[in-house]
Amino acid sequence: MNRLPQRQQVRRGEYVLGWREAGRGRPVVLLHGISSSSASWIRQFNDRGLLDGHRLLAWDAPGYGGSLPLAEPNATAAAYAAALAALVAELRLEQPLIVGHSLGALIGSAYAAGYPDGLCGLALASPAQGYATAPEEKRRQVYGQRKQMMETLGPQGYGEQRAAALLRAGADPQNIAWVRNGMQQLDPDGFLSAAWMLANDDIGGYLARYRGPLEVWCGDEDRITPPEGAGRLAREQDAPLRLIEGAGHASYLDAPACFNRYVQDFTGAIQP
Repeated sequence: MNRLPQRQQVRRGEYVLGWREAGRGRPVVLLHGISSSSASWIRQFNDRGLLDGHRLLAWDAPGYGGSLPLAEPNATAAAYAAALAALVAELRLEQPLIVGHSLGALIGSAYAAGYPDGLCGLALASPAQGYATAPEEKRRQVYGQRKQMMETLGPQGYGEQRAAALLRAGADPQNIAWVRNGMQQLDPDGFLSAAWMLANDDIGGYLARYRGPLEVWCGDEDRITPPEGAGRLAREQDAPLRLIEGAGHASYLDAPACFNRYVQDFTGAIQP
């Protein structure tokens, strides 16, 4: 694996937030998924072509890495988005591109809805869409499965059991090890807060309030948020769907060259 920028941390108002950054130019904010952290974006931080012309920032969501949990219990994606807005303001980012992966796509959508002047575009990569519109039994199941797994296995066992599922079949062993390491550093309380949000929120309500540039990306071998679901969301939002060939759920690791090119294409298509 390549080098990872050092984690930084700041207190702003009620939040203590961690992030990593590298590069100069147009700001791009990367939002990780439920089983990851800012460290998951190592392939992006080591792409000189991407860093040339882009200020790349990856946050730790509240309850992850260098970020303290949110004060409110059972927080929605809008509450996570308020923390993101605080970080964007603290770092004085002007119109960043928001790239949300998996659960980060739900948070990014809430940010786009609540702070439409705080971004130039939104990319939803393998988006987790939430289960707020599902029957109550399904919502309980979504949360309960994750709660049981974390309580039974702990972060160590969770990483051992789940890491390979995030990647394509026959994935690079280094990538599997990197995903596993990230999972094994999860804070169980932060993870379960995010799991509650996944089970009880919905991406559609947020996207209905967003009118800016939008793209949906998905690995063509994604077994967690398959291309069919991503495609339906793209059609509902009248947004392009861009598949990432030879990539599973963690497409930014499986196929970083393609993923990074999509970032560059998106920022290049948006007028400064």
